Amino acid sequence: MALIQLTFRHAKRYWPLIAAVLVLQLLSTIAALWLPSLNAKIIDQGIAKGDTDFIWGTGGQMLLISLGQVASAVIAVYCGARAAMGVGRDLRREVYRKVDSLSTLEATKFGAATLITRGTNDVQQIQMLVLMTFNFMVTAPIMAIGGIIMALREDAGLSWLVWVSVAMLAVIVGFLVWLLLPLFRKMQDRVDAINGVLREQIMGIRVVRAFVREDFESERYDVANRNITDVSVRVGNIFVLMFPVIMMVLHVATAAVLWFGGHRVDAGQVEVGSLTAFLQYLLQILMAVMMGVFMTMMIPRAVVCAERISELLHTRSTLEFPAVESAATPANGRIEFANVTFGFPGAEEPVVKNASFVAEPGRTTAIIGSTGAGKTVMLNLMLRLYDRQQGSITIDGVPLESLTRAQLAEVMSLVPQRPYLFSGTIGSNLRFGRTDASDEELWEALRVAQGDDFVRAKDKGLDEPVAQGGTSVSGGQRQRLSIARALVARPRVYLFDDSFSALDVATDARLRAALPDATRGATTIIVAQRVATILDADQILVVENGEIVDRGTHEQLLLSSEVYQEIVRSQMEEAEAA
Repeated sequence: MALIQLTFRHAKRYWPLIAAVLVLQLLSTIAALWLPSLNAKIIDQGIAKGDTDFIWGTGGQMLLISLGQVASAVIAVYCGARAAMGVGRDLRREVYRKVDSLSTLEATKFGAATLITRGTNDVQQIQMLVLMTFNFMVTAPIMAIGGIIMALREDAGLSWLVWVSVAMLAVIVGFLVWLLLPLFRKMQDRVDAINGVLREQIMGIRVVRAFVREDFESERYDVANRNITDVSVRVGNIFVLMFPVIMMVLHVATAAVLWFGGHRVDAGQVEVGSLTAFLQYLLQILMAVMMGVFMTMMIPRAVVCAERISELLHTRSTLEFPAVESAATPANGRIEFANVTFGFPGAEEPVVKNASFVAEPGRTTAIIGSTGAGKTVMLNLMLRLYDRQQGSITIDGVPLESLTRAQLAEVMSLVPQRPYLFSGTIGSNLRFGRTDASDEELWEALRVAQGDDFVRAKDKGLDEPVAQGGTSVSGGQRQRLSIARALVARPRVYLFDDSFSALDVATDARLRAALPDATRGATTIIVAQRVATILDADQILVVENGEIVDRGTHEQLLLSSEVYQEIVRSQMEEAEAA
């Protein structure tokens, strides 16, 4: 049902092309069925009687019909291909949009590897099935039914051969489908697995080399490769068996027609031409069944793929954004957490517990705490990458839930803990948040982010190519470009998620000195590990086990917060040891 629903929903808009395919395939098949009958007349009425004019006239008809058949088939294939490619494009777009709408929780639940497979390989299988359906499956039933009717017209006495041959092929096809369906399901799961291993190894290649784990990772890939190879070989063995069996049925049927038909010709019960036509019709019938067999081999895998895609499309995101702007876009950027609690599904305890604070425009709020304390989750809640389970989060008094994704993106800009750049140029990456930014604005953002020096040193400057993920620049350069990208967007709220950790102390100090002027009037929220990064913050929130245990300025916390004092003391000891 999933396969039928997906293909029908996306094929509806291509009904003119599909109607053309049906009409043209019908004409092509009628022409193919007409030719053996004309050939029988040439044999019985032309050759047997020596009527040359009849042979030439009927032969001319056969030539015109053949040309019409070819033209109809070519145009039908073209229309079918256009419709199938359109269905594939639309389905792929729907999958992409669904993946794009998933929250971080759902995306993590599925995993990147299977999401990639479902949006590419799974869609490709359905697209190929639709293409083959338009090219073969439309023709097959018309050819089979028409062939049976025409064969019975030529010699009803041999009709039992048709039923026996078709029944044998039907039994073979049913058995093969029964064997293939579970194998195709395993195959798609193992495509997911090998994609996951390969993606992980490519992204973590530096870690693999640093720990000299090439042999171990090669063995992991070999295991995943062997698993998918084993299933593919089992599928291949069934396909290898299929064609010889079908050809055996064809040859046995041909021999039976010649044997039993020869006796009927000898007894004067049928003409030689009619027997020849009957043989051709039987072969057409069996060829139509063979096309059906070929399509049937594709259906089990497409069914599995459709089920996987439907599972994704029917997954309801925990995040629902309004379709239209129901509230004015916040202009100031005042963020307020009121008793906010959030926990991951299945976790024993919430990651954030009863968090309450206010981040004011024109002021810097810093969040500090140990690893896993919930600092990054708080930023993700502000961006609605997750939805709080209790409490409320507002911007200028407007609940986050009433803002569209575009409004949130206009108000807030994030510099993530792990900066990511997209393939393109330095300029295209900096304009990611605001496409109309001028070159002068890009250079100013780079100056503040302490990145203008290395960009000017590039041969092409802002037009310097950037590899996917930003692997063509160093970690510190990638971090500075990410900071500059956020500055170019000019939001009302800047979110820095431990964004200065990859910078040396001198660069960090220069950046912090230049940042206040660039973010003047905006709300700045910094998640930091180093105390030195947040010394000048107007408000520091100390987080421990998901709770805000202390708050104040650096000087206030040094006097009142034992947790903050411990953090400062540990970092001073590390600095002295270094």
